[in-house]
Amino acid sequence: MNKNLTIDQYNELCKGTLMEHLGMKITVVEEGRVEATMPIDRRTVQPVGILHGGATIALAESVAGVGSYYLCSPEEHAVGMQLSVNHISSPRKGEVKAVAVILHQGKKSHIWQVEVFAADNKLVSVITVTNMIIKKKVS
Repeated sequence: MNKNLTIDQYNELCKGTLMEHLGMKITVVEEGRVEATMPIDRRTVQPVGILHGGATIALAESVAGVGSYYLCSPEEHAVGMQLSVNHISSPRKGEVKAVAVILHQGKKSHIWQVEVFAADNKLVSVITVTNMIIKKKVS
């Protein structure tokens, strides 16, 4: 398991990835729960100025992925398999916070419930993420 990493180390792993490009910051990593923030800015909005649903989905899949990474053994990794999304509101400024909680931790799959909130704690989206757990291939 990857329980010995600090928040800074998790954020360091995200450098050079979509997570860094969209300004995501991991803020909490613990067994069965991950939280992260993402700014609402030129990188994450639609041309009309509201938070892009795709950016919200990327945030949700990212926090669920970090959560599964935390739970996997060193011989395993997680890959996204399915997402179900409900967008409820569309913030225009500030940042959003994603809170991921595990619903199912099986040997071959993890299911996460991710709620995304605006700065005023208004619910933005509810996303269910299913990750497949696979053995790493030895090269």
